[in-house]
Amino acid sequence: MTTKIIVKDNGSLRIEGDFEIFDAAGNKFDLGGRTALGLCRCGQSEKQPFCDGAHARCGFESTVVAVALPPKA
Repeated sequence: MTTKIIVKDNGSLRIEGDFEIFDAAGNKFDLGGRTALGLCRCGQSEKQPFCDGAHARCGFESTVVAVALPPKA
């Protein structure tokens, strides 16, 4: 299954599919068998790096529109 990442307006990064998440030291998070979850973008979640809905409480605003990146150098 392809991994899909959705940038939600005023909210989290939603990840769906087959994925693993690691911390900076290389330790793998136990995702409890989840195939979809949200990652925090607002920086206010008490469950970093996962979204806990804090974006709604802190007034986080961010609307992202897809663009084409330039070719790799």
